[in-house]
Amino acid sequence: MCKLCERGWLQPHAASSRRQFFKTSTGAGVAAAAGMALFNAPARAHGDDDGPEHSGRHGRRYVIRGGAVMSMDPRVGNFATGDVLIEGKKIVAVGRHINAGGAAVIDARGRIVMPGFIDTHHHLFETALRSWLADGLLINDGSDTPSGNQTYYENILLRFAPVYRPQDVYINHLFGGLAQLDDGVTTVHDVSQIHHSPQHSDAAIQALFDTGRRAAFGYFESAGGSNPDNKYPDDAVRIRNRWFSSNDQLVTMIMGGEIYLPGYEKAWKIGRDLGLPIAAHILSPFGMRPTFDLLAQGKGGDSGTLGLGSDNLFIHMTGMSDLAWQKVKDVGASVSLAVPIEMNMRHGIPPILKLQQLEMEPSLSVDVECTMTADFFTQMRSMMTMQRMVVNQMVLEQGDFNPPNQWPTPTKDKPKLLNTRDVLRYATVNGARDLRLEKKVGSLTPGLEADVLILDAQAINVAPLNHVPGAVVSLMERTNVETVIVAGKIRKWKGRLLDVNLNRLRREIESSRDYLFSAAGIAQDLFGNAD
Repeated sequence: MCKLCERGWLQPHAASSRRQFFKTSTGAGVAAAAGMALFNAPARAHGDDDGPEHSGRHGRRYVIRGGAVMSMDPRVGNFATGDVLIEGKKIVAVGRHINAGGAAVIDARGRIVMPGFIDTHHHLFETALRSWLADGLLINDGSDTPSGNQTYYENILLRFAPVYRPQDVYINHLFGGLAQLDDGVTTVHDVSQIHHSPQHSDAAIQALFDTGRRAAFGYFESAGGSNPDNKYPDDAVRIRNRWFSSNDQLVTMIMGGEIYLPGYEKAWKIGRDLGLPIAAHILSPFGMRPTFDLLAQGKGGDSGTLGLGSDNLFIHMTGMSDLAWQKVKDVGASVSLAVPIEMNMRHGIPPILKLQQLEMEPSLSVDVECTMTADFFTQMRSMMTMQRMVVNQMVLEQGDFNPPNQWPTPTKDKPKLLNTRDVLRYATVNGARDLRLEKKVGSLTPGLEADVLILDAQAINVAPLNHVPGAVVSLMERTNVETVIVAGKIRKWKGRLLDVNLNRLRREIESSRDYLFSAAGIAQDLFGNAD
């Protein structure tokens, strides 16, 4: 692979490389299903503008001029009217007015300029199953109700997941990744639990590279039971050597090690031997609390000596003991919260108050699109609204709901209400920290790589602009994401994804969906079960 392709900036010769990959790794059928037409955008009218030419290439300079710049770096500050100068893949300068010489100019007047969103937990392989589980729960609860019967564990993991072919993995990862890029999510941790064979793993990774955004490939288990071609966790060594020998690329690697699976210590040991972060879902509905307590005491795993470390990323953290929480804080482990999913699927109350009590902060994550949108504006609003609902009720209950005690002053023991700046930090800076990418992205800081959003603040749902963090968190949605830049390269321009054939992509994801339902023996019912 050439240096530019290795870094995620696909060059023209990538077409032959991609075809060869599908021939050798996933069969000729995939080559037909995921050929180059996915990446060749339909012809446009003469004069259409794709932004500054050759953005992201070494030495190419352009300046984003005149926007409301929210850097997310207190050392850099914010600018009601400011500029961001980019050269190659790096941010060179951020300020009120930058003398950019002959650099190309992006006019950002009436726009908000900020870092890209970072999703620290997303099961991309489930994209074709979007909304199917909108009414469902995590596990069957014996209630014999539509929600109790249509569940994530029994249906998504045990019925759908086992029938995935490598080509399904590829198109699901690609389509879901491009959809999030369109939404302004420039980095994702793909919690990939679909490793039925090395070919499945390679298809997932290739799709992450082909998406052209930043990603951490999470190498987790093969969901759905035993598979003779399943090489997890041992294949991590091959994967690391083949795909992640360079530290200077858009896609990195995380080791998955679920503590509810037998022999999880082996996965953790492999990850630590390879110098990889280690991630795991931690939630009480699967009975993990006793196992996690042992880990917190340094008595985990088959050896009885495994412990927590600063290399751990824990997802959800619902229902865990005070002992375990204190150890997570003490060792400097990270916590990712997927608030809409946790509330919807009965994971337990998202533990933001516990994090606040320990003076910790989470990152934000999407989790599963089979249940809820991968839109990051939804993630931020849900976090803020849920926390404020709980705290506001705590304050109201200090009184007796009768005058003059119907509106009490919060006592000092009450948690601080989250504000829009808090959740923006969770969605950017904290995400970079938790994926060990803080030296590359997360803020508009000179020297970091340019993962940048330009958001339309003149749109009818936002104008007039009065408060930048408030506008982003409380008013905006996907249509406000006008331009998306990854490592200096423009990937979305003036509301349109570049270099993809969305019509062809849509047909391919629909074809994968039809196959998955058929192979899993689940009827396609557009209107679901009646109550």
